[in-house]
Amino acid sequence: MTSLLEGAKRLVTRGTDIGARIEGLDAAAHAARGRLDDALVDEASTVVDRATGRLRLSATHTVVAIAGATGSGKSSTFNALTGLELSAVGVRRPTTSWASACVWGRDGADELLEWLGIPPRHQTTRDSMLDNGRRDQQSELDGVVLLDLPDHDSTEVSHHLEVDRLVDLADVLVWVLDPQKYADAAIHDRYLAPSVDHQDVLVVALNHIDTVPEERRQSMLDDVRRLLDDDGLHRVPVLPISAREGIGIPELRAEIARRAAEKQSTRLRLDADIRSIATRLESATGDAPTRVLPAERVAALDDAFADAAGVPVVVDAVERSTRMRVGRATGWPVVGWVSGLKADPVKALELDLGDDSREFAGRGRTTLPQATQVQRARVDGEVRSLADDVSAGLAQPWVEAVRRASTARLGELGDRLDAALATAQVKAGRTPWWAHLVRVLQWLLLAAAVGGLVWTGVLAATGKLQDADTPQVAGVALALVLLVGGLVLGIVIGLGCRLAVAGVARRRAEDADQRLREAVREVSHELVVDPVEVELAAYTSVRTALGKALA
Repeated sequence: MTSLLEGAKRLVTRGTDIGARIEGLDAAAHAARGRLDDALVDEASTVVDRATGRLRLSATHTVVAIAGATGSGKSSTFNALTGLELSAVGVRRPTTSWASACVWGRDGADELLEWLGIPPRHQTTRDSMLDNGRRDQQSELDGVVLLDLPDHDSTEVSHHLEVDRLVDLADVLVWVLDPQKYADAAIHDRYLAPSVDHQDVLVVALNHIDTVPEERRQSMLDDVRRLLDDDGLHRVPVLPISAREGIGIPELRAEIARRAAEKQSTRLRLDADIRSIATRLESATGDAPTRVLPAERVAALDDAFADAAGVPVVVDAVERSTRMRVGRATGWPVVGWVSGLKADPVKALELDLGDDSREFAGRGRTTLPQATQVQRARVDGEVRSLADDVSAGLAQPWVEAVRRASTARLGELGDRLDAALATAQVKAGRTPWWAHLVRVLQWLLLAAAVGGLVWTGVLAATGKLQDADTPQVAGVALALVLLVGGLVLGIVIGLGCRLAVAGVARRRAEDADQRLREAVREVSHELVVDPVEVELAAYTSVRTALGKALA
């Protein structure tokens, strides 16, 4: 079992599998890449990396960050909780330039502290410094990693960047407010109000309560409560404290100890991180049902592509070429010789058949006429209609993704269609076996007619055409029978074969139409249909993965 799954297993409660939800968010981020806003997807990937990293670390420790503004007394609060003077205290300017950590229970915490980015010189192991008098008081914090963060309102950019980094990593956040600045928009707008999804891992401590007259304390606490409610933080507790006088510190310590003992804060924090970004991804994705391309819309697109490619022109050429080729084979040879002077329609398009009479000679290009403006407009219209139909009701980013995918490769259309027709396999040149037999018969009949003509001429010249000793058939000279019979039968057979030739030409044309349309269909799917289906599959993947992440 991987460390990620082991960490997830330790944090599973109430049937919630953190590992599965992280995987869902990761899958959603990958599928949404290049389709939804990059910043949003980057944030989702960051949450995945952060949650994965936390799962691989100690599940027995709870990271509690003490945060606040300059003069709020957060470092004093940190010192009061640890029982040691670990952080410098000041009121006029920021004195915490880096985060400090105090650890109760060092075993297993080293990797966690390294992940938090706390240098060893800023780490203190509290249990190694316990004195007998305070051991019971401090032992309740076993498993706590307490952080003192820099001031969030520091003029040093590096300070508030460090705050932002650790605020994202902490399992529990204790915001220390000052009676003079508890309504400051800087903390409410930047940190508290955006933390609605994380309110179960937040605690607010109103420090310096000793400086507030007793009769005003409750009204001030009520005012803080109102501001938090306005921020949507209805479940965040507010504790009045005085780090200097020790007021409320036992209650704050007990709240931290309770959360650490329950071992729920890490899971709650990861849940909140995942749910927050997954909800935003879901909002950007929309809730439209998943789509598939309608078969009739794809068929209409294929027809438009085939028309633009000149498939009807090629099919007509194949039919006329078949009529000419098979007609010459089965017709009267004299007429066939004359028809042979006509140009072959297929060759005229530079779609000449190969030696095996099964595929075009394939030069890579043809002399088919270029698509007309009407044909191009039809293609554009079908592509646009396909994209609009299948993306109707989707969120705008997905509409744009589908449209972009449908048109991204249309610039290749002309060359790809031309190449598809030039290399398509079409059985249009092979002469039927029976036509060869008819051709032999026709030449025999022609030979008989020519022989009869010569014989008749000789007999007529010698005056023996009517002689009794001249070979006859039913009283007619055999020479005339050969002449007339050869001519008549040849013509009759040629005329009779026209119906068969027409049938062959029609079947060849239908076969060519089917094969050419299959070739065109491959182009239309590669250039338009498949890219659109990839976007639809990505949309389905995002929705499915988000459902898993938000389960």
